[in-house]
Amino acid sequence: MAQETNTAELQQDASSGELFLPTKHVLDKAIVTDFDALRERANQNPEAFWEEQARDLEWFSTWNTVKTWQPEIPKVEWFVGATCNITVNALDRHVKNGRGDKTAYRYIPEEGAEQPSSVSYKELLERVNRIANGLKSLGVIEGDRVTIYMALTPDLPAAMLACARLGAIHCVVYAGFSAPALKQRIEDSGSKVVISSDYGWRRGKKVDLAAIVKDATDGIACIEKQIIQQRGDAPLPEGALSLDELCAAQASECEPAVLSSEAPLFYLYTSGTTGKPKGICHVHGGYGVGTSYTQRIAFDLNEDDIYFCSADPGWITGHSYVVYGPLINGATVVLGEGALDFPDAGRWWKMVEEQKITIFYSTPTAIRALMRFGDEFPAKYDLSSLRILGSVGEPINPEAWLWFYKNIGHENCALIDTWWQTETGQFLISTVPSYPTKPGSPGKPYPGITAKVVNSQGEEVPRNEQGFLVIDSQWPAMMRTIFGDHERYAGYWQQIPGYYSVGDAAKMDEDGYIRVIGRTDDVMNVSGYRIGTAEVESALVSHPAVAESAVIGKPDPLKGESIKAFVILRVGFEASDDLAAALKKHVRVELSPIAMPGEIEFVPSLPKTRSGKIMRRVLKAKELGTATGDISTLED
Repeated sequence: MAQETNTAELQQDASSGELFLPTKHVLDKAIVTDFDALRERANQNPEAFWEEQARDLEWFSTWNTVKTWQPEIPKVEWFVGATCNITVNALDRHVKNGRGDKTAYRYIPEEGAEQPSSVSYKELLERVNRIANGLKSLGVIEGDRVTIYMALTPDLPAAMLACARLGAIHCVVYAGFSAPALKQRIEDSGSKVVISSDYGWRRGKKVDLAAIVKDATDGIACIEKQIIQQRGDAPLPEGALSLDELCAAQASECEPAVLSSEAPLFYLYTSGTTGKPKGICHVHGGYGVGTSYTQRIAFDLNEDDIYFCSADPGWITGHSYVVYGPLINGATVVLGEGALDFPDAGRWWKMVEEQKITIFYSTPTAIRALMRFGDEFPAKYDLSSLRILGSVGEPINPEAWLWFYKNIGHENCALIDTWWQTETGQFLISTVPSYPTKPGSPGKPYPGITAKVVNSQGEEVPRNEQGFLVIDSQWPAMMRTIFGDHERYAGYWQQIPGYYSVGDAAKMDEDGYIRVIGRTDDVMNVSGYRIGTAEVESALVSHPAVAESAVIGKPDPLKGESIKAFVILRVGFEASDDLAAALKKHVRVELSPIAMPGEIEFVPSLPKTRSGKIMRRVLKAKELGTATGDISTLED
């Protein structure tokens, strides 16, 4: 009964449209104190604003033009004519400024695996230089591609930074992808070298990463060398090099390559609805400016903060806000290898208590998964060190937002819901800790960003009316192209001419807050009404019995589409026809009779990407017996 009462309270709060105001605890360290004034100033002259942020970083030579934009190609360049290397801002300047002894990364292994460890900025710079010199000794030069498939230890960001040091382009693949998925990405990028770990830890078991790499690289002509981070004593595969032995033979100094601000930094592969994964290209200059600035203001990142982000660097969140953004800002970052609920669902909360984490950034999927275990696990730990909470990955439903806010933040933390994409590189829509927030809405466009909600002709729709979310500007950290397929990149700008189309449906309320409904390919047409899958899912999750849900539209001769829901129940609830009927009625009351599911199927799990996004098209394809398309990013 207590569980039901708590959920009902959350539901009441969520449905009120209430603004949540920052506490004094948060305001005391506010970097941005007047968010609206900052946005207004930035939007009056975005180029001058971004130039101002760029001057906070170190450059070998400065720009002659802030930005050029050729919409007909399309092609954007930022800080044109400047030279730089992102590793100088992430590492060298901290060591030079007397902060070399500060901890860059704290590594927390799974329980029962290895011992925790830490690495300072000076030690990380030396490790990066040794790896870079090792790559150089193997013939890696500027523009070469290096695939990285490693366990989440400090050597993973070190390998990324080593590539960047030389001007080589890193292509990180999450160490959980199958051999065929890894092979596809190696072949598309034309990588010269693969850096991998011999194994990773997952739920108390060793995952043989070296064997996956061996299967993936068999018969690939472009691969010249494989480098392995040896965590155990297993012999190296034939022809492979030990990362430690390679580093031991190298000097601890390596001059950073002097690169154009537009020099490619990395390709990161993300899957589309169909077709092969697309290699999103980001560059040294603008990406460094955009990620470091947005991280600093989104989380009020201060000198004494201990920052944890649950993302792996195999995803854009890991690139932007585990590696480059935090390091450029000189943060101390906690890396937690392994599963969120191993050995139990208190794993992350124990880390918060022991590491005195002040900023905690995770996904709605992870939060909902931990909600499923109830309130008892977070209640066991002292979470008072927390100051800022963050959400990333997909729209967070109000119930999960409020559970996070109340049970983890104890109503004493700011909760920053960030909207952005692999393609955008940086936050585009959010709030800052000093600004009021609304559950279920990421907030407002960031300084220098103009976002609109429009119809298919590009005309703005009235407030609180659903339309297409578009960006009416360019920004420093935006992708520059899709490797080998610029025509596919151009499509982002051609769908609704004059705008960058993000592929999401959204509404903007009377206060200017944006609520993302879901992907436009996740919008159902039921009896002529357009209904977002996320809206129905959020209504289902507001029921006390539901931990997670996914909704699809099925062809219906009468309605056009009917709604089917897949539901994971919370611990303590059992599937039944009566419960299914109750859930249908709940959606009818909470949302609309039009949105009521015609079918509900109780399931133990949902198909998700390893970044936590539910793959509804996989559910739909299986339901309809059609092809699933690219499923290389599936969790299992």
